[in-house]
Amino acid sequence: MSEQQHLLFELGSEELPPKTLLKLSNALLNNIIQGLNAAELTFTASKAYATPRRLAVLIENLATAQPDKTVEKRGPAIQAAFAPDGSPSKAALGFASSCGTTFDQLERLKTDKGEWLSFTQAVKGQTTAEIIPDIIRQSIADLPIAKRMRWGSFATEFVRPVHWAVLLFGEQVISTEILGLTTGNTTLGHRFHAPQAITISDPQAYEAALFNEGKVIANIEQRKAIIRAKAQAAAAAVNGIAHIEEDLLEEIAALNEWPIPVTGNFDPRFLELPAEVLITTMQTNQKYFPVKNAEGGLLAHFITFSNIESTRPESIQQGNERVVTPRLADAEFFWTQDRKQTLEQRVETLSNIVFQEKLGTVADKTLRVITLAEAIATQLSANTDYAKRAALLAKTDLMTNMVGEFGNLQGIMGRYYALAEGEAAEVAWALEEQYFPKQSGSETASSTTGQILAIAEKLDTLTGIFSAGLIPTGDKDPYALRRAALGTLRTMIENGLSLDIPKLCALALEQFPHSFDKAATQNAVVEFIFDRLKGYCLDKGYSADEFDAVMTLAPTEPLDFMQRLAAVKAFRQLPEADSLAAANKRIRNILKKSDTTPAEIVGELVEAQELQLLAAARQSAQDILPLLAQHDYQATLNRLAGLRNDVDAFFDNVMVMTDDLALRANRLALLELLSAQFLTCADLAKLQS
Repeated sequence: MSEQQHLLFELGSEELPPKTLLKLSNALLNNIIQGLNAAELTFTASKAYATPRRLAVLIENLATAQPDKTVEKRGPAIQAAFAPDGSPSKAALGFASSCGTTFDQLERLKTDKGEWLSFTQAVKGQTTAEIIPDIIRQSIADLPIAKRMRWGSFATEFVRPVHWAVLLFGEQVISTEILGLTTGNTTLGHRFHAPQAITISDPQAYEAALFNEGKVIANIEQRKAIIRAKAQAAAAAVNGIAHIEEDLLEEIAALNEWPIPVTGNFDPRFLELPAEVLITTMQTNQKYFPVKNAEGGLLAHFITFSNIESTRPESIQQGNERVVTPRLADAEFFWTQDRKQTLEQRVETLSNIVFQEKLGTVADKTLRVITLAEAIATQLSANTDYAKRAALLAKTDLMTNMVGEFGNLQGIMGRYYALAEGEAAEVAWALEEQYFPKQSGSETASSTTGQILAIAEKLDTLTGIFSAGLIPTGDKDPYALRRAALGTLRTMIENGLSLDIPKLCALALEQFPHSFDKAATQNAVVEFIFDRLKGYCLDKGYSADEFDAVMTLAPTEPLDFMQRLAAVKAFRQLPEADSLAAANKRIRNILKKSDTTPAEIVGELVEAQELQLLAAARQSAQDILPLLAQHDYQATLNRLAGLRNDVDAFFDNVMVMTDDLALRANRLALLELLSAQFLTCADLAKLQS
């Protein structure tokens, strides 16, 4: 056998859960790689395969054995290795025995810290064939399976019953037991098109053998590409464009080993329903790709995928059309029934839904959000009537039949029903935009009222859950508070909204009637929000020391924080930056360590350099006042950068800590004047050179 061989492991089962197939596949590959690395088995490449009935991993050019290595064991110190009569001590004999040798075979290890008994042993590496079975078994045991199942009389557990297992190293089978199965080199193809056993002669022949003999496309990414292309081709045949969302594409790929497109139609009357309703019905319930025209409007067609090449594809088409029609009819019924009652008429029913035990009902939350929304609108000089109206209606669509059936349409249906009832468009759009951004990187609310409602709603949830003592820990965040905090920050920053986080949190906390420490809770919420801001800034390319330089000043408005941060990053590119940052650190250290109180104002100075610096500092103090008033921090730091030469000359020629106490106090006052200016934007002493 050569020193490297390809390894193939495949586990065949009943149909695996489609929504977790890719997660299981990636986890299996990663677990096996970790096991190989821990065993010091080298390889050049790896690949995962996943279909509805199998998980497989191919490892290319895997070493056939662990490397041989020399192991040195350290024993007792020399002074403890011998009895008074010079014979080996019990500790020394015990160490020799543990090494499988005799005392006279031990060596002495000398270091600058002392001398010990030692034993050096050559250890031959195990063969890969010996190690792999345990790595595979452990990798399967560590898969992220929420609920494992048993089947038949077996004691083994997995996400679904397993039926075959392949474990091939080169051309040789590694025969072992995996989940109660004996591994071999035979797999199964498509359940209907190629149910016969297929022998895999070589790991690298696996993918081609399944495709050619088994009518199985083993690579899920390849299946996704095929499904995407075939869906678009089928849509083009009816003069449309397939609406393909990545989550559904992945799920369809996880449901089909041999995907065949089928185009279906539905009654055009259903196109009068909101497009999102039709799309949700087709995607969520039926796993169909909707079809749109070039302008983005829906057409009365859909694309589905079958896992078989039927001799009568028209039967599959008709079957799907029969199934989707009653689904769409239900949605049509919900749309008609829901509009018989206005959103405002549903406000009272919100008192029937408990938001959280200590925080009351959704109706209670609505009243709190109205107060917050009005306050935010007032601060932004926005339309307070729109803000209060949107907050009043914000959660009413939760009481509709449509949202009861399709939870993902909350907010969207609120917008449709509000527009149908004649509400202002700004208010209607806010009902949807309160949930923006819906996921990482997605857009924030575009309307002012939507931005206000989104912030008010998220801050009420954040402060409320914190006040109830349900602070997120580790990975547990059942109320999605991290997402709420980041959404609040992004809405403020990306839309240029100057809002004070601590003040808004204080207002929100004042509305909760239950007993809790308001000051401590406010501090905890503010810290939580600004922790999220740090992650946001790092993702935007700012460095940790730039963030810390601004955070030291504890700005309370996220927008203002980002303006300062951008200025610090720009300042850092200036040739004066390193020198001024170093000088700032020096100034801070001198002031911190000084046992002399600086004078209240700068008085008598004697050296030319300090007199020049004083004049320059007083001038810059006047120059930056209007810049700071406009939050023009970049211009402020550019102006302060002009002090570099005078600062350098001062430190080169002036002794601050002179024996003349009056003069020392005045020089310290000059440094205080400089330090105060450099702290107007950020703490530049935090910048690392």
